[in-house]
Amino acid sequence: METPICDFVRKYAESEEIRLHMPGHKGKNLLGMEALDITEIDGADSLYEADGIIRQSEENASELFGCPTFYSTEGSSQCIRAMLYLVLLHAGEQGKRPLIAAGRNAHKTFLTGAALLDLDVRWLYPKEVGSYLSCCLTAQDVEAVLEGEKPTAVYLTSPDYLGNVADIAGIAEVCHRHGALLLVDNAHGAYLRFLTPSRHPMDLGADLCCDSAHKTLPVLTGGAYLHCAEKFRDWAKNALALFGSTSPSYLILQSLDGVNPYLASMTDRLKEFVHHVEAVKEKLAEKGYVLYGQEPLKITISAKSYGYTGQTLAKALLERNIVSEFADPDFLVLMLTPANSQAELDTLTQALLSIPGQAPILEQPPRFQPGRWVCSPREAMLRPMQTIPVGESEGRVLAAATVGCPPAVPIVVSGERIDAHAIACFRYYGITHCSVLK
Repeated sequence: METPICDFVRKYAESEEIRLHMPGHKGKNLLGMEALDITEIDGADSLYEADGIIRQSEENASELFGCPTFYSTEGSSQCIRAMLYLVLLHAGEQGKRPLIAAGRNAHKTFLTGAALLDLDVRWLYPKEVGSYLSCCLTAQDVEAVLEGEKPTAVYLTSPDYLGNVADIAGIAEVCHRHGALLLVDNAHGAYLRFLTPSRHPMDLGADLCCDSAHKTLPVLTGGAYLHCAEKFRDWAKNALALFGSTSPSYLILQSLDGVNPYLASMTDRLKEFVHHVEAVKEKLAEKGYVLYGQEPLKITISAKSYGYTGQTLAKALLERNIVSEFADPDFLVLMLTPANSQAELDTLTQALLSIPGQAPILEQPPRFQPGRWVCSPREAMLRPMQTIPVGESEGRVLAAATVGCPPAVPIVVSGERIDAHAIACFRYYGITHCSVLK
């Protein structure tokens, strides 16, 4: 498979052209990659008006993913906003105001995107609400919602941050039977396309989907994909352009382009590597670790069952030069890809097996509860706000979503009133200050 973006940039970098164009470094080394960092010069194409090498590369990616696929150099965040805009256009065609039914564990970008576009949101909660990072909805749960209200779209996060994978095929069938689109934040699951059989949302019936290529593929940070059903093909570029920089990174574009030949043989790589990861999981389970989620390339440990907090386990691994993806009081999350060597898997296994199990920690996190709306997220985000200590926030209305990335899932949604339960959640997860309406 050709790599047209990479080929063009390398040829230009090797030339003796005098660069009287952006960027300001003029190809001279400071960090070492400047010669490959260019702008939209003649022949380099333009991301949002692609008709040359970028278009060719995106067509290669589309062939690999089996659907119209477009590049983002600003992560899945840009793609999430684009998906919401496409829902807005779809609803407009029907003469309706868009309503999106969304799993409550949505990334905060969903919240800000809905606010910017003035979309109505109805939060979906599963029957059993555990961690605020998960929202394990079934097809039956979605059916019950759609038999009442008629949202324009259903929005799910799968896989979620802890590795839970939704029944996308079943939920897609329900959505389409009720005339609703299915949008999937698949930021953690770009590789699912290359399992046998594919478990990628687009192959299971999703209408719109985003992948963070950089999370699970050998792509530079910021590289992502917007996948869409055929009906959205002609709208996708404008949707991305609405939220994207007019100076997209050509380093990231080269990374997305350069990974295409790698993806052409990804299925064989994954088949072998997933087998090795399963072997690690089996050894951990035999040792007494309780594992969480079904995602093949993620090891999520329910830490308290083994007698530790997630942060304590993460610290123990760090002392062995192993850096975890995420840890909170309850979970330790480790993300693996075929870029991890067998030696690294062995080191991880030995490190975890060397940690002795202890009596389980019985303390449970505050039970996640739906908040009470006072105003819409849009109203809350666009009004004057102030930052105050969490202990002084009871009764106030949250303005900006108080959560870092990772995990970027809001504990309280903008526009909800903060109560004693919310404060307990803030404190449990180490949040000391929050932004509230003045």
